[in-house]
Amino acid sequence: MRIIVQKFGGSSVATAALREEAIRQVVKALEEGFLPVVVVSAMGRTGDPYATDTLIALGRENGASFGSRELDLLMSCGETISAAVMAMGMKSKGLPAVALTGAQAGIITDSRFGEARILRVNTDRLLRELENRRIPVVTGFQGITAQGDITTLGRGASDTSAAVIGVALGAELIEIFTDVDGVKTADPQVVPQAVTLERMTYSEVVEMALLGAKVLHPRAVEIARQGRIPLKVRSIHGDGSGTLITDGDFPGPEGEATKDRLVVGIAHVPGRAQLRLDMSASASKTLPAAFFRALGDAGISVDMIELSPDYLRVTIAGSQAEMAREVLNGLNLDVEIVPGFAKVSVVGAGMHGVPGVMARVTEALARVGVSIYQSTDSHANISCLVREEEAALAIATLHEEFRLHLE
Repeated sequence: MRIIVQKFGGSSVATAALREEAIRQVVKALEEGFLPVVVVSAMGRTGDPYATDTLIALGRENGASFGSRELDLLMSCGETISAAVMAMGMKSKGLPAVALTGAQAGIITDSRFGEARILRVNTDRLLRELENRRIPVVTGFQGITAQGDITTLGRGASDTSAAVIGVALGAELIEIFTDVDGVKTADPQVVPQAVTLERMTYSEVVEMALLGAKVLHPRAVEIARQGRIPLKVRSIHGDGSGTLITDGDFPGPEGEATKDRLVVGIAHVPGRAQLRLDMSASASKTLPAAFFRALGDAGISVDMIELSPDYLRVTIAGSQAEMAREVLNGLNLDVEIVPGFAKVSVVGAGMHGVPGVMARVTEALARVGVSIYQSTDSHANISCLVREEEAALAIATLHEEFRLHLE
């Protein structure tokens, strides 16, 4: 069987007209000789009746807390409605669709409500439907525990559902349909000249996602990479080629990904705060450990860690700045907390081991008067902390410096 998994996000199934487009993509896959498995998110965005955020708000109005069994049950309704409506629409077009919940599709998870992890996929039901030439329409974002409780997988996890199903079934391709035509070199709202990347490696997409780009869920990309299943991000509108994501080692022209490119994109995370701890007057060797333990116990995630004998600098979400202040004041630590930053990152697997990339970044930002307050790097990215009001200029400047508009 030639299986393809087609995942449609909430903005791709929000209206009857959009669902018509989604059905057209399913028909196209059938015409190309594939047996499709459809995965859907809840319909629409915040404020729409069945969107996940709307259901969360309803639960909280009635006293539900995040991570509760009942809130997961409520949140799962959005995808269930979406799958049923999508399957009914497909049947009206003569397509043999069958709507399945995550439980019916065999997605078994642990019991961490709100952030459940998929343990395994029992593919018996899915394979039976495919062998009978029926099209499963599966709810994303949800599964079931061994005890029979409905769970949800966390924000953006319909991508994860699609990836897990694709790997379990040995699919040839996982298609992710959105309202944009693929992965962009930068946020087009910040850089109108941003272009769609034709090909990327798994690692580049993960880096872009973790560093703020609104692309695929990084967990979904890792799952697809482990199963060596190509991903394609495409627009629900039209028949554009979108962005193909592989490990760069697949045979043939479609597998020749992006390892020869220095930089593939610019990502950014707004709303960061910098924490500065002066350690020059302290003889304690355990001060950094106490600092990190206090923040960790409070559920505050740190980033861009810079540690020396004299000082410690990290960044956190600006929304957690006051909580961090209270936690650290309780330890009598003299920490300066400065809000109003953004993290801007240059991403590309091709920069690994290439000298001079950091020089280009710093020189380009200096030319336009953007100050760098902190920086970190990995094998596939260089991140700079800049003032929030200068972030757009920094992104546009780096996009131009690495000539990404010519991709």
